[in-house]
Amino acid sequence: MADLVLKSIRKDFGSFRAVDKVDLTFPHGKLTALLGPSGCGKTTLLRMIAGLEAPSWGQILLGDEDITDRPAYERKFGMVFQSFALFPHLTVAENIAYSLAIEGVDKRKRRARADELLDLVQMGGYGDRRIGELSGGQRQRVAIARALAQEPSVFLLDEPMSALDAKLREDMQVELRLLQQRVGITTIVVTHDQREAMTMADQIVVMSKGYTEQVGTPKEIYSKPGNSFVASFIGKANFLSGEATDGKYRVGEYLFEAPKARGFTAGSPVTLAVRPENAVINDTCACLGEEWAKTPPEERAKNVLPAEVTFVRDVGSTRDIYVKTPVGDLIVEYGAGESLPTLTIGEKVSLRLPPDELHVFPRDAEAAE
Repeated sequence: MADLVLKSIRKDFGSFRAVDKVDLTFPHGKLTALLGPSGCGKTTLLRMIAGLEAPSWGQILLGDEDITDRPAYERKFGMVFQSFALFPHLTVAENIAYSLAIEGVDKRKRRARADELLDLVQMGGYGDRRIGELSGGQRQRVAIARALAQEPSVFLLDEPMSALDAKLREDMQVELRLLQQRVGITTIVVTHDQREAMTMADQIVVMSKGYTEQVGTPKEIYSKPGNSFVASFIGKANFLSGEATDGKYRVGEYLFEAPKARGFTAGSPVTLAVRPENAVINDTCACLGEEWAKTPPEERAKNVLPAEVTFVRDVGSTRDIYVKTPVGDLIVEYGAGESLPTLTIGEKVSLRLPPDELHVFPRDAEAAE
């Protein structure tokens, strides 16, 4: 089967450019999440894929076939909207088979297909119920079954779980992912929830201001963010503003090593980022004495800072330690079961930012704000 490919896609609304220079491949049979903040262009991009909006420039290809100008009803892509858009006067089975009825499919075959899809979404026996008798999660499953009724080649979902409560939302993320794997259909999900994208996707497309910032697997996006925006939007990160100097990076009077970084010339403004779970609070406070303070930066322990505990948040699965350092306020995260001494507010500690866990990005004006 064929991949879905976007080439140089652009969309203008008058003088406003909502999507610009997007080149993407959606692999056949995989789930891709379009992830980004509100207004970044992800829903506009999905609507162009669906045929509900015409691109101002570029091509949309399904395999070797150009479908850029093909109307939505001819593409036969399955789509689930944020509101589900179910018909309250029809039964569950009639909602699912609605598109088949329009095509003139025999009533018995329509019902058989509806029952088959209800079994697929784990709602067997619900075919004769009314939509008003269903919970939010059940309505979502009906909307998914309806979108699958025509056996679409591509399945599109626009914020499909935004109306669900937190617990049901997490349950449905797993169920939808398992369903997609069973069906094996190319699926594109629009979301602003990075946890949702990380849970479900084979591939994540991070978008901002109409552009694609990075494309990769969830692990790549999290562990190897392409820039400071991706590092801040996906998960949590500590940021330090500094400059490159002789193969190291100076933040205030402190020098840091980051072997992952390459290509910065001396004096280049940079942003250093480290995930909270990769920062380490040391048991000893050897770096806090007067003698250490007088030591030249290049002779101090690598990537070590004096710090003071300002707040401890224990949420069961993790403990977040908030610390104040000479280069800014940082967060250190420990998972349940990890060894960590009992800390009190005001306690002096030393903090290490391991070189292998430091990411270095060019610092622009926006990142510095």
